[in-house]
Amino acid sequence: MNASAPAILTCALTGVLTDPARHPVPVTPAELAREARDAYNAGATVMHLHLRQQEPGRGHLPSWNPALAEEAVAAIRAACPGVIVNLSTGVVGPDISGPVACLRRTRPELAACNAGTLNYLKLKDDGRWAWPPMVFDNPVEKVRAFLDVMHDCGTRPEFECFDVGIVRSVELYRRAGMLPAAGAPTSCNFVMGVASGMPCDAGLLALLPRWLPPGSLWQATLIGRADIWPVHRQAAELGGMLRTGLEDTFYLPDGQRAGGNGPLVEALARCAQQAGRSVASPAQARALLGLPG
Repeated sequence: MNASAPAILTCALTGVLTDPARHPVPVTPAELAREARDAYNAGATVMHLHLRQQEPGRGHLPSWNPALAEEAVAAIRAACPGVIVNLSTGVVGPDISGPVACLRRTRPELAACNAGTLNYLKLKDDGRWAWPPMVFDNPVEKVRAFLDVMHDCGTRPEFECFDVGIVRSVELYRRAGMLPAAGAPTSCNFVMGVASGMPCDAGLLALLPRWLPPGSLWQATLIGRADIWPVHRQAAELGGMLRTGLEDTFYLPDGQRAGGNGPLVEALARCAQQAGRSVASPAQARALLGLPG
């Protein structure tokens, strides 16, 4: 990575299960478009999108309704000229028909491809599990199936890596012939801060890029509170691309709660600028990612 290259800013608009009754996460297509526009105006050119059920009282639950996906993606694109849509595909179990239907309906420029399996755990302060221990299962057959669909849709995969062994697996996928054909960089996302995955640690972040396929483009997803912001600055200094949003944190660098995605992306843009980097325009982001203009 060129440490002086423009920084692509990604906004993770809403996340998977966050309760909109307690936190300011968007749920409806109109809300997603409004939040995307605020993030876009602050410098984000990629919108990472999860879908939520639209029925009253169910906005904290995920949806794989392809008609909803189409409506939400269209609203975001209308609000943000040139924006790059990155659709989530994360699902537990072997049935990937929901994410596949959404990919085929919307054909996003990018989609998350979870690159390995993780025991997904979190403890409360009293030692009880925050949720029943679960396995976020992403065996090779499942990864390959997603990659095949993404190839059919003209969608570039962004490999989500929750642990060091998963980071290293991406190079094994390349050597096994699973990655897209040469001509665009491999995109990887270091997910740091999940309690049972990689910690949000600047020293660890500095080591991770060496295990990626040659010429890879990487970013860091940092989950936590105000303590994540020094690591964002480290990512910017190392030449990584940057991501934040209400999926990842509710807290600004000064510890105050963010009222929406716009202020979080504004803070992320300052991290890039403090590292001597400009914020990528939509055209620059497409060129760096190897996407059509």
